[in-house]
Amino acid sequence: MDRKELDHIIEYLKHEYLGEATGHDWYHLERVRKQALRIARGEQVSDTYIIELASLLHDVPDEKFIEEMEGKKKLDHLLSRLPLSESESSQLKSIIFSISYKGGHEAELTSIEAKIVRDADRLDALGAIGIARTFAYGGRKGRSIYNPDFEERTNMSIDEYRNGDSSSIHHFYEKLLKLKDLMCTETGRALAEERHDFLLRFLEQFNREWTGQE
Repeated sequence: MDRKELDHIIEYLKHEYLGEATGHDWYHLERVRKQALRIARGEQVSDTYIIELASLLHDVPDEKFIEEMEGKKKLDHLLSRLPLSESESSQLKSIIFSISYKGGHEAELTSIEAKIVRDADRLDALGAIGIARTFAYGGRKGRSIYNPDFEERTNMSIDEYRNGDSSSIHHFYEKLLKLKDLMCTETGRALAEERHDFLLRFLEQFNREWTGQE
């Protein structure tokens, strides 16, 4: 990737996402990019051009934040400003539209590039960063920290996953604790272990404090 192209994309994304308050901000995009490069090295993938672009642009059309058609147009506009071949553009969009969790309604991945970007994005939903992002997103969505009257949801539709009643603590059980076993690469699985264990320790401490057992 030409350095000027990358700098231009970074400056745009910083301007667009720097103040974003749900945990899907510029720093999230940069962390995903760095983790994707780390996973690529572990998986011995040397051509990271599409991987970097997908990591940086993966939230642009995310329907959590933007209407579907508007998001696609926004992404197409950005891609039109890059010197991509038709094949590269198609591959990039395929990755971006296939990595979201969507309540477990996941697309089956066929390329190592998509697997790397998905794993990198999911690593950022684990560990201390994942915990911070969970409560940031929950607060922005008006969700309680924890409501013991709620039950853990299973077999949800995408709409139920996005908009149904839940709490931030329930989100750990409905998504975050499942991610370690859904990693697509050996490197991703290894990196997820410690972060997954940190989630478990946090929940154990949270439960002790919630129930007055600390």
